[in-house]
Amino acid sequence: MKRTIKAFIHKSDTHYVAECLEISVVTQGKTLDETIANLQEAVGLHLEGEDPAEFGLAPHPTLLVTIELESRVA
Repeated sequence: MKRTIKAFIHKSDTHYVAECLEISVVTQGKTLDETIANLQEAVGLHLEGEDPAEFGLAPHPTLLVTIELESRVA
């Protein structure tokens, strides 16, 4: 069983978008902090009342987030 849920955050034109492909959760926010808070809430709501084992997850999984950032060229 997996102990982590992998999420990927990338920047769209105006928002950050977070996706958890393993459990089909997508959310967004105007800032990274807002996006991460929304992601935690969305994952919690998605798994609420569910048996994590049905998703191949261990009880109380954690989120592992990868963030895509634009490179800054001097």
